[in-house]
Amino acid sequence: MATVSERLKLLRKQNKYSQKQIGEFLGISESGYGYYEQGRNEPSIDMINKLADKYDVTADYLLGRSDDPNQTEDENFDPLEELKQFMIENNMQDMDLGFYDIEKWKQLSREDIEDVKKHFEYVLHRAQERNKENK
Repeated sequence: MATVSERLKLLRKQNKYSQKQIGEFLGISESGYGYYEQGRNEPSIDMINKLADKYDVTADYLLGRSDDPNQTEDENFDPLEELKQFMIENNMQDMDLGFYDIEKWKQLSREDIEDVKKHFEYVLHRAQERNKENK
């Protein structure tokens, strides 16, 4: 996959901007922006987000994490698979989720899944603490 500097240069040229124009857009000098394209400096997250918006691409594309400029991470997110992996990692794979409405589980966002994981971790921690006290 391409580097940040390669993507920045490619997008700037495709959109027919000068380094000076992009530097002005970002509120930095032309040479400051040029250092990004040379790989001498890395843009901040704020700069990455501004550039992603300007070029109408994802931050993942700019960072070289995706070769699709419009694909968001959540397009590949599978809440059931995420829960399954979490349960395997925490030796909970024998737990039967069949009594839940699977269609409702499929509607969970990444944030919802993180909340579920935190809740499971909390309940497991409480159980371990209770077992320690009862010994």
